[in-house]
Amino acid sequence: MITVVGCDGSPLPERAMDRLQKASLVVGGRRHLEAVRPPERVRRIVLGDVPAALAEIDAVAGDDVVVLASGDPGFFGILRSLREHGHAPEVLPAVSSVAGAFARIGLPWDDAVVVSAHGRDPRAAVNACRAMPKVAVLTSPACGPGEIGAELAGWDRVLWVAERLGGPGERVVRCTPAEAAARDWTDPNVVIALDEHRPAEGPRLHDQPTAPPDGWAYADDGYEHRAGMITKWEVRAVVLSRLRPTLGTLIWDVGAGSGSVGVECAEHHAAVIAVERDPAACDLIRRNARSTGVRVVEGAAPEAYDGLPDPDAVFVGGGGLDALGGALARRPGTAVATFAAVDRAVAARRLLADAGYAVEGVQLAASRFADLPGGSFRLDAQNPVFVLTGRMR
Repeated sequence: MITVVGCDGSPLPERAMDRLQKASLVVGGRRHLEAVRPPERVRRIVLGDVPAALAEIDAVAGDDVVVLASGDPGFFGILRSLREHGHAPEVLPAVSSVAGAFARIGLPWDDAVVVSAHGRDPRAAVNACRAMPKVAVLTSPACGPGEIGAELAGWDRVLWVAERLGGPGERVVRCTPAEAAARDWTDPNVVIALDEHRPAEGPRLHDQPTAPPDGWAYADDGYEHRAGMITKWEVRAVVLSRLRPTLGTLIWDVGAGSGSVGVECAEHHAAVIAVERDPAACDLIRRNARSTGVRVVEGAAPEAYDGLPDPDAVFVGGGGLDALGGALARRPGTAVATFAAVDRAVAARRLLADAGYAVEGVQLAASRFADLPGGSFRLDAQNPVFVLTGRMR
């Protein structure tokens, strides 16, 4: 029988102690083994190499085995791996480190996004911190508070770092990203990233994904813009379907204009950087994006790209071929660009192909209903637009 026991620094319940007394094998992290102190006769495995430990557990599956884990073993814990190996263990959970961290700082967390940087690409965790107003990160040695703080340069965030929760060296520190990047931290820890200027309206744990209340491409008059300088909603709908914004991705909106594409990417929980050279347009973007957390970078592309984190996807709505070429040099997985001129669309297609992207394109020509006297209507033709999409081969 396998029993998974959660450890949060509190004394273990009687049931867990009973399982330890009967166990022939105890598996756990070094700090958990030192804190619990299994009987001397019991064989112990320090949980460092998880596959090797799972192989040992498989080999003695008929014996009494206890696995010690942090907090709630079913919350980004070892329970998933055990079940994938065909085991159905009894679980005696403790308080999860995320719940403990939020409790220490006195904040509710049913509206928080919880991500892990342990054993997976940390970019998704960092991008969640860039995009969402309340994020908890289960860190790893390669992506701890210092690394997260460094990656949040340019984003207005407050970090709470909870070190060694439940242990004798527990410490909870509030700091800026720059302060987090400049100091050393003790493992294990949890990072909570907050945008204190936005209410936390992230997907609650009990919510299901739903479409935005006003649809997938907002009406043009929902944005402030100058003299029609906006990616029209018909084009925007296609661009969004190509960019595939989602939580954990970073998207650049280049030549952003009104910022409409970037705003709607942020509505899908992507982290977004809007690049725009016109100061007046930057002010428009900030007003349009006031509730989304879009970061606005004022400057001409491609020079404005210096120092920006690499994107997962790029939309180039302005700035021309130089802006597109500079973005492709950063090797995003997807690049989308719009052009009104045929010759520029042809050149952009060649630029994408030469950069190693598989290219597809479409020319969109929409006509909108326009009212006429007497209740009739006519078709008001919009300017045709070429939409090119490049995907990394």
